[in-house]
Amino acid sequence: MAPSDLTWAAFERVDLRVGTICEARPFPEARRPAYQLLIDFGPEIGLKKSSAQITHHYAPDTLVGRQVLAVVNFPPKQIGKFRSEVLVTGFADAEGHIVLAAVAGPVPNGSRLV
Repeated sequence: MAPSDLTWAAFERVDLRVGTICEARPFPEARRPAYQLLIDFGPEIGLKKSSAQITHHYAPDTLVGRQVLAVVNFPPKQIGKFRSEVLVTGFADAEGHIVLAAVAGPVPNGSRLV
């Protein structure tokens, strides 16, 4: 197996879940433009915070109510005075600005990628 090959067991350790953004606000203390997000991952995981560098394509008011895909089992990361608890996923566009990864239709908060 080549070093870049991923085993099924390793992939299963990544906990990717869907959550709905409840709050989005500017994060002026961040080194790069970012928002502070509060995301509802349902009753099993609850509300989690994340910092996301998605300011180019999104305004805070357009994020509330949007479902996002996030890694929920990374250790929390301290960003200044803010503690980011999950990693929201996305893809860089042609200019390097992040476009959020999303589900094709509504699913229950906390649903795991399978």
